[in-house]
Amino acid sequence: MKCMICDADGDYYFSKTYTERPFSDFMSSIGKVDYYKCRQCGFVWSGTHQSLPAEKWSELNRQFHHYIENPANETKGNQPPYAEQAMMLALLGKNGVIRLDNMVDYAAGYGTLSNVLAKYYDLELPIFDLYVKNDGSGRYIDPSNLGRYKTVINSAMFEHVLRRSDLDFVHDMVDHDGALVIHTVVCERVPNDPEWFYLRPPVHTAFHTNRSMTILMEQWGYRASLYCPQAKCWVLLRDECAHIGETVASINRELQTTWFHYKEGFVDYWKGF
Repeated sequence: MKCMICDADGDYYFSKTYTERPFSDFMSSIGKVDYYKCRQCGFVWSGTHQSLPAEKWSELNRQFHHYIENPANETKGNQPPYAEQAMMLALLGKNGVIRLDNMVDYAAGYGTLSNVLAKYYDLELPIFDLYVKNDGSGRYIDPSNLGRYKTVINSAMFEHVLRRSDLDFVHDMVDHDGALVIHTVVCERVPNDPEWFYLRPPVHTAFHTNRSMTILMEQWGYRASLYCPQAKCWVLLRDECAHIGETVASINRELQTTWFHYKEGFVDYWKGF
């Protein structure tokens, strides 16, 4: 099988059978999941999920997201740190690193980040999701109205993709001088371990490494990036502005903590595994 990031060959890596309910129920008709690892960049993906019929994949996503958005079940889903993400966006917007007047949260689920930004920061964040229906709030964008944006946020999809076109579609929404904000796990090496925490949700199908993200950034033409440990987010910047490093250092001094890490290329923050 070929890697969707660098097109190198991949080899069988390991398999997982879901035994934890209700995920085992969701996966009962799918069975054992086989994962593959790229020989060149270390990217890991589920070959089993890639072979699913489209309707089966959609149903799995609907089941999972309906279950996990119930507050009683959120501990089973690795929910993003929405409060920290909202503060991160407000800080970067206030300091001119990203634009907040032309944003979209792609694959936003039930719009929790949008809710937090509206209530506590008076910021409007339109949202789009393939599997969650419009709630009548006016926040949801119809697929036919998706365009290009100065800031595209993706808190819950980079680990859910089945093919390269899924990733490219999100990138293509970023304007020529815009930013792509992503929340996912990116590590030096994806562990050969069926019990690894990021495999727990049965809709997680793609696992990125520092090397694969570096390649992806270069392919897409992003020049620099930020990482915010508190928000667990990377901000990929298409423009490498000379002042951004100084601005980030100033924010960190103001907060008296290292909220942001900045570098040209990809911030390879996680090295431990």
